[in-house]
Amino acid sequence: MILCGAYAWADFVTDITSIEVNTVSSVFKLCLSLMLGCCVGYERKRKGQIAGVRTFALIAMGATLAMILSIYVPQEYMGLKNGDPGRIAAQVVTGIGFLGAGAIIQMKGSVRGLTTAAGIWIIAAIGMAVGVGLYWLSVITTGLILVVLVVMERWEHYVHSGVESRIIRLKLSVIAEDIEGYREVLARHHIHLSNVYVEYDYMEPVTRLNLVVLVRERTDYMKLFAELRDVKPTIAISLGTQVSI
Repeated sequence: MILCGAYAWADFVTDITSIEVNTVSSVFKLCLSLMLGCCVGYERKRKGQIAGVRTFALIAMGATLAMILSIYVPQEYMGLKNGDPGRIAAQVVTGIGFLGAGAIIQMKGSVRGLTTAAGIWIIAAIGMAVGVGLYWLSVITTGLILVVLVVMERWEHYVHSGVESRIIRLKLSVIAEDIEGYREVLARHHIHLSNVYVEYDYMEPVTRLNLVVLVRERTDYMKLFAELRDVKPTIAISLGTQVSI
């Protein structure tokens, strides 16, 4: 019984490591790419991204299947033992760009989803690697992706390295002749003021200020806006990522 199991395992290993396409290796590759895609997709869905477990799993399996077909077609119809892996699979790199673009959200100058788009691109590459039999490389790469997405994110928060460029827009009901009060508030919150854009409307009178600042990810905007409102008579305050003059 043990001997039969050893032979069965040996046959299985031989099948999945063969350079020729067969049913056992194809099913194994699809299952492995499914699991690796789910690992990365779960992390992205946990962060509330539009692409999640199912999307990443399908992308990984699709890339693997494209690579299998690239090898199978020349073997079956052209008699090439090593196949031609670049034939069909070359289109995966081009086609995956459309999915990556769909994961990027652009709204009022704010871009969100770049990390997810990069994840879609690399999970397709992992699927292709599985398709050519680079199993350990695919597993290790997936592990490194999770390190980047989980561990490095926590490290960024720990060292407070997440600095972002933002625009604080203020509409004042007076003509503001100086912004020293705003500088003091920003300094108390450890926010760097890099530029200022001013627009005066003497008929109303109204002053519109666009403060270009560098802020950390954990900035308490509610408290910040409350203090900015008290500097001068304020009609409105908003936060953006691009200057509109």
